[in-house]
Amino acid sequence: MDPMTDVLTVSGVRGTLGTRIEAGGSWAIALDDCPDAALHAVTSGGAWLTVAGRAPRELVAGDVVLLPAGTRHVLGDGPGAEAEPCDARAAARAREAGEVVRLGAPPVRTRIVTIHYGCDPAARTKVLGSLPDLVHVGRDAGSAHFDDTVRLLGRELADPGIATTAVLNSLVDIMLIQLLRAWLATRPTERLGTWLGMLGDPIVGRALERIHQDPARPWTTASLASAVAVSRATLSRHFPAAIGRSPAAYLTQWRMDLAARRLRDTHDSVEDIAAAVGYGSVPAFSRAFARDRGRTPGRYRVDSRERARDR
Repeated sequence: MDPMTDVLTVSGVRGTLGTRIEAGGSWAIALDDCPDAALHAVTSGGAWLTVAGRAPRELVAGDVVLLPAGTRHVLGDGPGAEAEPCDARAAARAREAGEVVRLGAPPVRTRIVTIHYGCDPAARTKVLGSLPDLVHVGRDAGSAHFDDTVRLLGRELADPGIATTAVLNSLVDIMLIQLLRAWLATRPTERLGTWLGMLGDPIVGRALERIHQDPARPWTTASLASAVAVSRATLSRHFPAAIGRSPAAYLTQWRMDLAARRLRDTHDSVEDIAAAVGYGSVPAFSRAFARDRGRTPGRYRVDSRERARDR
């Protein structure tokens, strides 16, 4: 079991191709209030990124940045360029038609592809939520695979062919994985205290593999430590240092994520769901779920389906 893949699946990380920009001359655009995380990949030329409270950052071809949902930022041809607000309706029309948004004046010197990533609100264990406010991976990050992905994305958009939509959908998912790989390889200390901290601690990583393989097993810190061949004290020390929580706290959160998804998306009985996530009785499961989500399992199921109908 690969915990990263498991968490990406359960937390419902989904990527969609956003606005494509072609720019030349003097240009700048202000972007804000996006409900999902925004990834900008510079496929040719260069640009400057300005985020409030940070020094402007130069981006060159092959660079990729990832910003959390709702982050106000400016992309332009220079630092501090006066920016026009993004015309959301025009951008939406361009996306639907498969067209680009053109900024500035010819000739085109910069091409940028934006990808938006959202998560399932039912999940509390989130990969994107473990990242800092700005992730910047340069073309010289040392990951040839990452650079290949950026270039392949640019080529596919510039010269679409048979099944381009299928290729792009796959590249959108691959781009996030490659970004995470490249960033984590160069920022080992920044992941400590978050879920991603397990990637730098083999003891915690092995323990999470056991939990994800069998979340219903009646794990204790002692039994989990035994399964990964370390002492209870060692495991208890490593978990908070790596991911910021105890083994028991992580196990409970993961079980509640699994339960919340099944309550919303299936017609399985509460009794079956309780057993599947390691609870021997419905009352015990209901108490744990209510502590974590503020509602009983039954109330959560009703509320989730009402929200889905209202969308």
